[in-house]
Amino acid sequence: MLLVGNIVPYTVPMTSITPGTAASLSGRTILMSGGSRGIGLAIAKRAAADGANVALLAKTAQPHAKLAGTVYTAAEEIQAAGGHALPIVGDVRSDEDVARAVEETLERFGDIDAVVNNASAIDLSATEAVDMKRYDLMQDINVRGTFLLSKLSLPALRDAARTGGAHILTLSPPLNLEPKWAGRHLAYTIAKYGMSLTTLGLAEELRAAGIAVNSLWPATLIDTAAIRAMPDGDTLASAGRSPQIVADAAHAILTSDPRATTGNFFTDEQVLRAAGVTDFTPYSLGAPEDRLVPDIFL
Repeated sequence: MLLVGNIVPYTVPMTSITPGTAASLSGRTILMSGGSRGIGLAIAKRAAADGANVALLAKTAQPHAKLAGTVYTAAEEIQAAGGHALPIVGDVRSDEDVARAVEETLERFGDIDAVVNNASAIDLSATEAVDMKRYDLMQDINVRGTFLLSKLSLPALRDAARTGGAHILTLSPPLNLEPKWAGRHLAYTIAKYGMSLTTLGLAEELRAAGIAVNSLWPATLIDTAAIRAMPDGDTLASAGRSPQIVADAAHAILTSDPRATTGNFFTDEQVLRAAGVTDFTPYSLGAPEDRLVPDIFL
């Protein structure tokens, strides 16, 4: 165990996933932040393949100059995959928009069985170089947005927990206190670890209510439009895996027993190994398994 001065960091025990009574999300309702593209959209479409209802709260009403996809095109893909979609244009930083998203989801589908905190901003600049507007953006979207969407969804999730099962799943890393992660990109690390601290706290706070709260993080780089937009992005993406691996792992978590599977910081690979997957090459994009680039914070 890493010692930082006289502080011994708390490490959350990682347990195997306990299957739920049903391995399907058919008829279940997911409220997700973001999801217009990339990992969030892959998770939404995997749920849709079961016949799930998916509400997306996202800002992208109009196409991005460099990134394809809007909340409306995402909704079309979700419906084509077999689900029911509700596109909601809004900002996870806005109390009013998030409250409206919860209200509209309940009006349309009648319940909320799972919240997926997918929206996130990234800036890997060092401390001297990071713009404070970018710092605030990461804090507001990553930490505050995760806290706010989870908080305002709690009454609906408590209802779902009494009648079946309820989950909060956040796309954030393990709380790895190895100093190099703070030293490389302190502003971003603070923001992502704030999301993970929300998982840690809510899992304990909501344990008795039967609401599962977990985090999920890719074991390797994931091929997304955002990665490909970076310098040498195509090269980076080819050394990663498809977003489908995160989607399949998220599905396993969201169909698990919420009273037995909570308070974990899972990687996608760990979840799928526990589910019996031994061959991960179908998720890879050409690079040998031993040459895949690990994701940060691991």
